[in-house]
Amino acid sequence: MEIGSFAFLSPEAFSYNNSGGDFSWFLDMENEKKRGRKDEESLVNEELEKNVSRDFLSSILLLDDGAKQEQQQWFNGSNQERAVFEANYKDEVQETNDYFDQIQTHYTETNGLDESRNKRARKSSSPVTDVVSAGNVDNAGPSHSGGGSGHQRRLWVKDRSKDWWNKCNHPDFSDEEFKRAFRMSKATFDMICEELEPAVMKKNTMLRDAIPVRQRVAVCIWRLATGEPLRMVSKRFGIGISTCHKLVLEVSTAIKTVLMPKFVQWPDDNTMKKTKDEFESATGIPNVGGAIYTTHLPIIAPKVNAAAYYNKKHTERTQRNSYSITLQGIVDRSGVFSDVCIGWPGSMSDEQILEKSAFYQSARNGHLKNIWVVGSRGYPLMDWVMVPYSHQNLTWAQHAFNEKIGEIEKVGREAFGRLKGRWWCLQKRSEIKLQELPLLLGACCVLHNICEMREEEMETQLRFEMFDDEVIPQNNLRSTASVQARDHIAHNLLHHATAFL
Repeated sequence: MEIGSFAFLSPEAFSYNNSGGDFSWFLDMENEKKRGRKDEESLVNEELEKNVSRDFLSSILLLDDGAKQEQQQWFNGSNQERAVFEANYKDEVQETNDYFDQIQTHYTETNGLDESRNKRARKSSSPVTDVVSAGNVDNAGPSHSGGGSGHQRRLWVKDRSKDWWNKCNHPDFSDEEFKRAFRMSKATFDMICEELEPAVMKKNTMLRDAIPVRQRVAVCIWRLATGEPLRMVSKRFGIGISTCHKLVLEVSTAIKTVLMPKFVQWPDDNTMKKTKDEFESATGIPNVGGAIYTTHLPIIAPKVNAAAYYNKKHTERTQRNSYSITLQGIVDRSGVFSDVCIGWPGSMSDEQILEKSAFYQSARNGHLKNIWVVGSRGYPLMDWVMVPYSHQNLTWAQHAFNEKIGEIEKVGREAFGRLKGRWWCLQKRSEIKLQELPLLLGACCVLHNICEMREEEMETQLRFEMFDDEVIPQNNLRSTASVQARDHIAHNLLHHATAFL
């Protein structure tokens, strides 16, 4: 081992260094020792920091591994649950398919039995078939096709009793009872069915047999005659409520299209001459071509523009809010309508409704020559409208004229009374939409004319008492020539009556 030489200081040098206060050598030694200790402490601290960082990273890695293991366990559990759910779902789908296969087989067998039964029924009696199902009242259920060959698709609907209609439609049903139900004889009903058959007849389909023409027409006429709600019509005829509503509109449309041009028309020259002669022979007033009258028909207050339909006069008389639409008609001596104007709001006066009518426009264009249409005090006196005197203190001639005019007015009033007496739907508020009412009112006027032309008698209890709510127009004298003509007619009537006495 080598030991290096180390030079010791002499006492003088020591004393010198000490006396000078310079302990640099000793200090250097101490500093070197301190630096050595600091280096060792630094090394120790660095080692500790490395160990702490290593422990922290290890902890993070352990936590990450634990989270991954938990996530893997959760995925494994979810896959197991999904597999169990899919297996259960497949089992339930299989059970449902088996159940529907059983139902399909059952309906196929029932369908075959039903077809054979209906074929036998069609051969023996009526061509109408009843198809049975548990569907609802109005909506048909889904159609089913037979499993085997030769099976025809059927539409399953609710079975309803048609006993009442089958009884009315039977040849042995009495004409009196038929007239009581439908306001007309069997002969008149048959004539209407023949006229409407091309327009209302439907063909049979693969799903069901069409409703016969007679039943279609009967549904509409019975609804108009009784004013019963659609649920009662459905119960009587064994047809769904929505189908009844559809039939009423279809048949009413056919009546308007097919029958109105034939049975509601302005008379030709020969017919007009006959009408004039009838009125003149009855009242002595010449050139009377008809009586004009306006009536109000009650409705439910509309949601839009209700004030226009508010009937003030009827409200004051009944002390209840009343809403209505109007029907203006001109009738001949027999009470047959030759012109109708339907649907104007009930707040309008007779004068306003007349001015809105197509008849008014035709008269202003000169199509009425030497013809008087007689109305009440609610109409103005014009070149072609004759009305009674409305002022006080009438002369004998004017009083006699008003009596004769009153007889012609009575013809129009009684015609409207028979109209409302036959067709009760005009007497009560109906659930029919306001837009559909003019169609039904037109059908009632056509059916009224048919009954009047065929001299169908009305029962006494069906007659309806009319109420006149006259509003005298402010300008009730529109023509000076008409004033003179009315005075001349009144003068002649008085002298004719005096000469007769």
